[in-house]
Amino acid sequence: MKKTILVTGATGFVGRKLCVELLKKGYALKIISRDIESAKEKLPFPGTFLAWDGRSPLDSSFFEGVHAVLHLAGEPIAERRWSDKVKLAIENSRTAGTDEVMKAISKCSNPPQIVVGTSAIGIYGERADEILTEESTHGPGFLADVCKGWEKAYSSFKGRLAILRVGVVLGHGGALEKMLPPFRLGGGGRLDSGKQWMSWIHHDDLVNMFIYAMENHSVSGTFNAVAPSAVQNTEFTKAMGRALSRPVILPLPGLVLKIIFGEMSQVLLGSQRVQAGKIVKSGFTFKFPEIQTALNDLLRPLGNTGGYVQEAAKWIPYPLEQVFPFFCEATNLEKITPPNVHFRVKKLSTKEIQKDTVIDYSLRVKGVPLHWRSLITSWHPGEYFVDEQLRGPYKTWHHTHSFATIDHGTLMTDRVVYQMPFGILGDFVRLAVVDRDVKTIFGYRSKVIEGLVKSFQKKV
Repeated sequence: MKKTILVTGATGFVGRKLCVELLKKGYALKIISRDIESAKEKLPFPGTFLAWDGRSPLDSSFFEGVHAVLHLAGEPIAERRWSDKVKLAIENSRTAGTDEVMKAISKCSNPPQIVVGTSAIGIYGERADEILTEESTHGPGFLADVCKGWEKAYSSFKGRLAILRVGVVLGHGGALEKMLPPFRLGGGGRLDSGKQWMSWIHHDDLVNMFIYAMENHSVSGTFNAVAPSAVQNTEFTKAMGRALSRPVILPLPGLVLKIIFGEMSQVLLGSQRVQAGKIVKSGFTFKFPEIQTALNDLLRPLGNTGGYVQEAAKWIPYPLEQVFPFFCEATNLEKITPPNVHFRVKKLSTKEIQKDTVIDYSLRVKGVPLHWRSLITSWHPGEYFVDEQLRGPYKTWHHTHSFATIDHGTLMTDRVVYQMPFGILGDFVRLAVVDRDVKTIFGYRSKVIEGLVKSFQKKV
């Protein structure tokens, strides 16, 4: 029988990736969200979706028979200036929200055995060059106080508890997505003096750490969820420039950041040199321990300088043997593209799609007619295939379609790496138009593909 994992905060960019990995490992999901319909759109996966507003008492039945709880919920810290109202929402979403989760668990007749909770390295406060471990004293300030109350709220749990103090998460979304535009456009630079320490972690490593903490019985207590090598802001800025092949010559004074962001600027200007020794000693292995390899992975996908990545996953309630053949029919690619794109298959070099098939399409982008030619560079039936643009509007277009059997259905994952021509000018166009259009295409595909596969199978 499958073990059920309950996830809070599942719709965030860490939570979405975590849910996909849990499904791939064979776990069943329960997801608590404020808005179930919105959550189902963001997480089109098999699972039980449960509504909770984050404030009211939680129904203890949500947790009955659950193997583990992965608690990621919390109001974003760096989304906007910290008014008193915003600060209260940040604090309550962590302390009061966690307290409600623990109270509900305590009322269960068959409670979860494991909780992997989230905290943050903000608990250490501003510490200049001091090397910080889990045994270091807690610091002063708003974020430190929030984190202290947050961790205290977990204390009533009677089972195995692991709390991850998360640093700056680098991935396709979150903090890095907000940092990127000025760097991509050649206007990036250090913040203030650049001497402040930044303790970071690659998105994939953090997801793996949550699962590792859940699955390993020896992992309990607090752990710094940061890469082994903290960097100063100047070093981080240079690594960003190298990954993007862009100059980093425009420093941003601390006074300007304080004027723009107010008290929230401490997130950008604070210095925390945090070590990850405890999680490493437990046996966890980082995939990305160094900042340059982490940023290269995120910003130079497939070795393409400045390549941009978008990913989407969709579970289809039909077996792989029924789903994959849908993609062997080239004309079906027309049906999973929004009608306003006028996407049409004009010619195939082979009768059916296979390795080395060349496909010619016509389409319209903002009303402009274009010709697109792609090559199937990899074709592994039942697993994945890759199409790459040979001719078209992009400098680079590399689309991987992956398939995996999950719960008598198929988890289909799209990962596209794309890059615009014309350097910085092309990046302006991508930021203004293309990124949104690619997301729209993925969103349309997610909505229609289940019905299309069902209809297609009736004809087979």
